[in-house]
Amino acid sequence: MTAEVLAEARWDGDGTAPGVPGFVHSAFAPLVVAVADRCLRRRYGEGPLPAGNRTAVVLVSASGDRASAAHVRATVAAGGRIGPLFFFQSVPNSVAGHVAARWGLDGPVVCLSPTGDARAEGAAEADLLLYDGDAAQALLVLIEQAPDGTPGEATAVLLGEGTRQ
Repeated sequence: MTAEVLAEARWDGDGTAPGVPGFVHSAFAPLVVAVADRCLRRRYGEGPLPAGNRTAVVLVSASGDRASAAHVRATVAAGGRIGPLFFFQSVPNSVAGHVAARWGLDGPVVCLSPTGDARAEGAAEADLLLYDGDAAQALLVLIEQAPDGTPGEATAVLLGEGTRQ
């Protein structure tokens, strides 16, 4: 079974994504939220979705939140204290969970670090969730931050059965 693309959105060179409460220092979380919002709005307008939607979130990133990891590494090396938000936001699951809560997505949340083609691996995971009945649709978010600290790019794809809008 291969799911249909119901909606898709990109964030590529669009400038800085709006900040997200509870996430600091890095563009990773704001970029995930911005591209997920774009994609879900294309399909549903404003959220949240009704209860029982069984929409999974599959976040795929080979490098994760580079800026936060570098900040924590440098702070620890300098003998500094890490702010408590970094323990929360440094795990990609936290922003995936934020997107799920914001939109009322009540399916599973999965984060992957691909070793090959990120979109193919993420789509395979989404197909598995759909095939097993764990989800009725899946929001696939692909994100990579640029090594130079610029925001990078992200794509969100809503997968499931139905017609594209």
